[in-house]
Amino acid sequence: MRIGLIGQPNCGKSTLFNQIAGYKAETGNFSGTTVTYTESSVRLLGGVVDVVDLPGTYSLAGTNPAEREVIKYLTSNEIDVVVNVLDASNLSHGLLMTVELLELNIPMVIALNMMDEADRLGIHVDVVGLEEKIGVPVVPMIASKGRGIQPLFIQAHRVGTMRQLPGQPVYHEGLEKILDVLADSISGIASYLNPRAFAIKLIEGDTIILEELADQAPRIMADLKTIRESLAHQYGGSAEWVISNARNKLATQIAQSVIKQGKRQITFRDKLDDILLHPFWGYIGLIVIMFLFFQVVYSVGGLVEAPLMDLFEGFEVWLAAQFPHPEGFIGQVLIGLIQGISGGVAIVLPYLVPFLVGLGILEDIGYLPRVAFMMDALMHKLGLHGKSIVPFILGFGCNVPAIMSTRILEDKRERFISAALSTLVPCAARLAVVFGLVAFYLGPGLALAIYLFDLFVIALTARVLNKLVPDESPGLILEMPVYRVPTIRTVFSKAWWRIREFIVEAWPLLIVGSAVLSVLQYLNLAVYLNALVRPLSWILGLPSEVGVPLIFGVLRKELSLVMLGQALGSMTFSQVMTPVQMITFAVFVVFYVPCLATMLVIRKEMGGKAMWYIVGMTTLIATLASLVARGISAIFY
Repeated sequence: MRIGLIGQPNCGKSTLFNQIAGYKAETGNFSGTTVTYTESSVRLLGGVVDVVDLPGTYSLAGTNPAEREVIKYLTSNEIDVVVNVLDASNLSHGLLMTVELLELNIPMVIALNMMDEADRLGIHVDVVGLEEKIGVPVVPMIASKGRGIQPLFIQAHRVGTMRQLPGQPVYHEGLEKILDVLADSISGIASYLNPRAFAIKLIEGDTIILEELADQAPRIMADLKTIRESLAHQYGGSAEWVISNARNKLATQIAQSVIKQGKRQITFRDKLDDILLHPFWGYIGLIVIMFLFFQVVYSVGGLVEAPLMDLFEGFEVWLAAQFPHPEGFIGQVLIGLIQGISGGVAIVLPYLVPFLVGLGILEDIGYLPRVAFMMDALMHKLGLHGKSIVPFILGFGCNVPAIMSTRILEDKRERFISAALSTLVPCAARLAVVFGLVAFYLGPGLALAIYLFDLFVIALTARVLNKLVPDESPGLILEMPVYRVPTIRTVFSKAWWRIREFIVEAWPLLIVGSAVLSVLQYLNLAVYLNALVRPLSWILGLPSEVGVPLIFGVLRKELSLVMLGQALGSMTFSQVMTPVQMITFAVFVVFYVPCLATMLVIRKEMGGKAMWYIVGMTTLIATLASLVARGISAIFY
């Protein structure tokens, strides 16, 4: 049996999935797309079921690839039952998607999550009444505390086994008559949707569904046009608005009939936004929080890095002593392998792990959307599109999902600008370079300065791009989730996904890359690769040996730091580089060519031309920013 989890953003769907999946889940793509989902096998009632965490969407309107793939998946034979996760503290909003799911006529169970938050707000939900109104089982739960999870999946297993179908949502009489007539006329058309859902999508003007109709029953197109015009004339709005309004009214009616509003408890969390979203104190709070964040990451990483480096350096000395000629081919390759392993263990992971854990805490608390809000207010004045804040925030974890999230933007111009800016966001891999090179040797304050400099460069680049391609800059509509106390399990589960990506994808490349560099150095071939980059390294005042690390850094940014130490002959960077060179190198790595995975996603989403434009732009920005950083740092060092 396969159970699909679906819900709107911030409803707790991923928290629920993480509670049952742990580290065993796998991420995949819908066939032929870059839309991802996460799947895990779970033991239930003596057997094993597959649970799929589908992308979070606000609706099933099919306006972007994620929504369209979710609809196809839900209506395919691959799914047996759907668990619709709702936020009990914002029930009316969540029920809009529930109504859309009912239209699909698939087995479904409602997971009424965040019951504790609803109680805090004085919201009391009649669960039995909600079951009767919707016609599907409703299970109250608190996913963050693990309450109600077992009853939920037992109920989902029962509904899926029985293939228990819900009733269709009933709208006002005029719309129902039109839907009945249209559904009858298209009943013979092959589609992944049932006739009634197909009819609704036709009235909504879904382009893909309209193409299916035009191919199979072109005679109905004229009647459909008449129906849409009649609805618009009768109800004083577009046909799309008529459908949307009908769903909204039904969702509101259901919510109002099952909710009793009691006295809201005013707590410290309610007053916190008065400070953190304040026009002045909010920015002060942002700087303080980010400084503390950097300080903790640096402290933890520095505490772990030094003894681990000493351990691996001692092991290298011992290994070299085992060979009569350690400078020989075998000895050099083995030492290169050890340096690749030590680079991951002693340089990258000590900073990557606390950074990702801290990022997960800020995300689960609910602070990251507030960062987006504060940054939008600032960046908007510089010409940065408000909606680009979404991929901007995602980019702090990884630039790949940041590029994919640009699908939420309406036109190609906005998507290109947002994608270009997202590649400049310092992802976890780049920040590992900053921490391992700058924070460790020159202090966390300077690492924070590079981070703030990155934000300034992004804002300046946004301003330039908007001047080159002028257009009105739209505002930002952003949902503010309530503050929540993060759970250790959820935070570490999220961190593990990203850490595992480094261990599985980046670390093998790092080890192999270190061995390849050893071979190149043994054969005296590295000098030719360094020569290719020498004009750039000379301009920036960097050692000529940085060429190979920068070339390999295109594969994964972490490679550039580890292979830098190997190329210079020492992982103690303060002995082989000046402070100015360390700062210049770190700034260049933060901005230059996106990693290979990001480049491939850009090409898939926007085409090869856009990819090469962004590669050229980031290289130019990295060079200019590094020159500026070199000039400023030379004043102090």
